[in-house]
Amino acid sequence: MDLQIVLELILFILPAYVANAMPVILGGGPKLDSGKSLGDGRRILGDGKTLYGLIGGLMCGILTAAALAATIPDLFATTAAGFGTKLLTGGLLAAGALCGDLAGSFFKRRTGMERGQPSLLLDQLTFLFFALAFAAPYFPTQAGIPGLVFLAVLTFVLHILFNVIAHRLKLKSVPW
Repeated sequence: MDLQIVLELILFILPAYVANAMPVILGGGPKLDSGKSLGDGRRILGDGKTLYGLIGGLMCGILTAAALAATIPDLFATTAAGFGTKLLTGGLLAAGALCGDLAGSFFKRRTGMERGQPSLLLDQLTFLFFALAFAAPYFPTQAGIPGLVFLAVLTFVLHILFNVIAHRLKLKSVPW
């Protein structure tokens, strides 16, 4: 894969990465599920999903997109023409990443997994797949399937690495 495409893919997905990471730092406040459980007796999402984390993650993802669009005007020239479109793309990536993380938590609760319990691939990739689905019309088409595979592998590796770092910095109670 061409280095230009690799760099564009990394910058393209950056708002989703930032949105997914920020709730660990900015989280707190009211629980998104208000402490409620479903008929199975399990929490809908759990204590780790909070209003401040959701709003903070979304805002940081959008701000990342704005910073990229302002500093690299030619970024995504083939898929996102103007500043507004680039901002929209970043917002969709951020919202998709956060919805993917929520969906992963919902699924984990339904299968009896507790908060902090690892789930290989689900923990690392659900946010990516949702982000890409939300922003699909703006995906750099020249990247194609190899680009999607590259992002999946990169995301898997980076997610594990940054979770270990966050754990060592005492931002997370578990390293996954």
